[in-house]
Amino acid sequence: MPTQAEVDALKAKYAAAQQEHVFTFYDSLSPEEQAVLYNQLSKLDVDRVNRIYKKAVSGLESSTTNLSISPLPDDCFDSVLDAAESKQKEWESIGLKSISENKVAVILMAGGQGTRLGSSAPKGCYDIGLPSHKSLFQLQAERILRLQKIAKDSTGTQGEVIIPWYVMTSGPTRAATEGFFQSNGYFGLKQENVIIFEQGTLPAFTNEGKIFLETKSKLAVAPDGNGGIYAALRYENVLTDLASRGILYVHAYCVDNCLVRVADPVFIGYSISKNADCSAKVVRKAYPEEPVGVIALRNGKFNVVEYSEFDPTLAALTKANGQLEYGAANIANHFYTVDFLKSVERFEGELEYHIARKKIKHVDLTTGELQSPIKPNGMKMELFVFDVFPFTERMAVLEVDRKDEFSPLKNAPGTGIDDPDTSKRDIMNQHLRFVEKVGGKVVAGDGETQDSLTLEISPLVSYAGEGLEKLKGKTVRTPAVIDTVSDIEKVIIS
Repeated sequence: MPTQAEVDALKAKYAAAQQEHVFTFYDSLSPEEQAVLYNQLSKLDVDRVNRIYKKAVSGLESSTTNLSISPLPDDCFDSVLDAAESKQKEWESIGLKSISENKVAVILMAGGQGTRLGSSAPKGCYDIGLPSHKSLFQLQAERILRLQKIAKDSTGTQGEVIIPWYVMTSGPTRAATEGFFQSNGYFGLKQENVIIFEQGTLPAFTNEGKIFLETKSKLAVAPDGNGGIYAALRYENVLTDLASRGILYVHAYCVDNCLVRVADPVFIGYSISKNADCSAKVVRKAYPEEPVGVIALRNGKFNVVEYSEFDPTLAALTKANGQLEYGAANIANHFYTVDFLKSVERFEGELEYHIARKKIKHVDLTTGELQSPIKPNGMKMELFVFDVFPFTERMAVLEVDRKDEFSPLKNAPGTGIDDPDTSKRDIMNQHLRFVEKVGGKVVAGDGETQDSLTLEISPLVSYAGEGLEKLKGKTVRTPAVIDTVSDIEKVIIS
C-alpha cells in the first residue's frame, strides 16, 4: 500500500497536469481499490499523455489539404516485378548471409483480436481453413524454421542459425497468445527465441482533454496503435535484448497477412544494399480509386498518404511506363536497422498521434454512475507504425507481387474480400504456382475442378517455392497435402 505522503505527491503531480479529477472517488474506495488506482496512476506519465493529446488536437486544426504531395524518387524505389533475376539473387544472397550470421530478427505486430472474424482469440490463433488447419502463428513460425535451415545450408554456416521472433501483443491478447504458444510447443522454435511482449496503452480523453475514469478505481485506456511498437521496444526491454544478441536488422510485419515472407532474405538484402535505415514493402495499387494508403513524399518527407488526401486527377497520374505515379500501396511490412529503432526516442515527441472518435464508457464524476454513451463522446489516441517515415534519413521502397506476398485477413467468413476463404485460396493458388514453376503439373481429383484445387505445401518443405525440384515433369492429383519432404514422393501419380 502507498503511504499518505506518496498519495499526496501523486495527487499534486496530477493537479499540476490539470487531471486531478482522477482522484474524485479515491477516498471512498477500499484499500485494495485504492492500491489498484494508485498503481495505474503512478505508472502513467501524465505530462507525456497531455502532450500527446495537445499535439493531436493541434494537428487536427492544421489542414492537410494544402500540403505538397510528390512521387517517390526513382533512386529509392525498386520492384521485384521488374528487377532482373540476377539482381534479386544478389539481394537474396546478402540477406541470407546476414541471417546466417544471426544479425536478423523479426518483430510481429499481433495485438489484434479476431473480433470481426467471430473470434475473441488473438488473430494469430485463427485457422483460415487449410487442410492442415494451421493457424497464422504456426504458418509464420514454420517459415522461420525453414528459413533458418536455408540460411545455414546456403552459406555453409557451422553454428546454429537463429532468427529471434518478438511477438507484440496487447493487454487483451497477451495471456492468450502466451498460452497458445506454450500449448503448441512454440511450433518447433526454441522458447528462448520467441519473446512475447506487450504494446502500451493510452488513456481515453474527453473532448476537452480530460482523462476518463472507466470505473471509480480505473482509468479508461486503449492500446496505442501499431505505432506503439517503438515505445514498447524500449519499455519492454526488447531493444536491450536485440543488442545483447548482436542483432543489426529487423523485419516487422502484421499478423493478418497469411502470405507474409517472414524475414524475407530478398527484402533484407535489398534494404542492406540500399544502406537504408528504414524500408517498406509495397504492392502495386490495383486502380486509381483503390482505397489504400500509398507511400509518397509529403512536403519532401517520406510518408503514407491516405487515399482521401488525393484528388482524383492526382490519383490517376501515370508514369511513362503506364504505372500509377502514386501506386506504392502500403502493406505494413517494414525493415529497420536497430540503430534507427534506437533513434526513435530522440524524435518521439515530434510524432503526431491520430484521433479516433469513440463511444467511451465512463463513470460520471458527479453521480458515480456508469455511463454507456450511444454516440461518440470522446477520443482515443493512436500512432501508426509508418508515422516514423518522415524521420528516416535513408528510406527504400521495394514493390513485390501482391498475389505472392499480400493477402490480409480482415473480414468475417463469407464476406468474399479479405476473409478466411480468400486467405486460404491465395495460399493454395501460390502452392499451385510453386509446383508449376519447377515444371510439375497439378490435376483435379475426385470432387474438385481445375479452377479450385486443394493443394497445401508446408512452409517446412518450401519457404518460397524452393525444395520442390522432385516434382519436375511429375503430376500431382488433388486434394494433396505436402507436410514433409517425404510426402513429395507420395503425392506424385505419374
